[in-house]
Amino acid sequence: MARVSTLLAHQIPADAPKARAIFEKVESEYGAFGNMLGVLAHRPASIEHLYGLLLQFAAEGNISRLHLEIVLVTASRANECSYCVSHHAPKLAAQHVPAETVERILDADVPGLGPVELLVRDYALAVTRQRVGDSLVARLREHFSESQVVELTLRAALCAFFARFNEALDVKLEPEYLTTDVAA
Repeated sequence: MARVSTLLAHQIPADAPKARAIFEKVESEYGAFGNMLGVLAHRPASIEHLYGLLLQFAAEGNISRLHLEIVLVTASRANECSYCVSHHAPKLAAQHVPAETVERILDADVPGLGPVELLVRDYALAVTRQRVGDSLVARLREHFSESQVVELTLRAALCAFFARFNEALDVKLEPEYLTTDVAA
């Protein structure tokens, strides 16, 4: 159990129907994030704004699913967030990325990534380690619009938030992820 109780969607106060709807939508369409959502539910506005933003980004499709998952797995591994790695490594593999690539995403010589995907990985690492340089951003802007650069940055930075949140409150993996063979 987490360090605070894990609420279910129906336990979100009636005066926060948007947060309840987003909780249910994430669980039904995006994946089993119920334990994190259940802890965030103590502050329904956090679900409404954080996950509402993420759902809006997903609906807009500003960046490809492949690039998104590269960012999320890279930043989650760099942040040592087993919760997020367990959720996103299978999503990256579903983008036809070889298992070895998913496993070795932090390696300097990671196999299986093309030049743009490797650049996205490098950028996610730089954001996570707070070491972003002008030349890296210039290379990124050769392939991505400013809107896409902002979203890639935001998604990598949010991984640090989620890692710290999950660790501080000891958010547990959902049962369906406990058998997933994913190294953090």
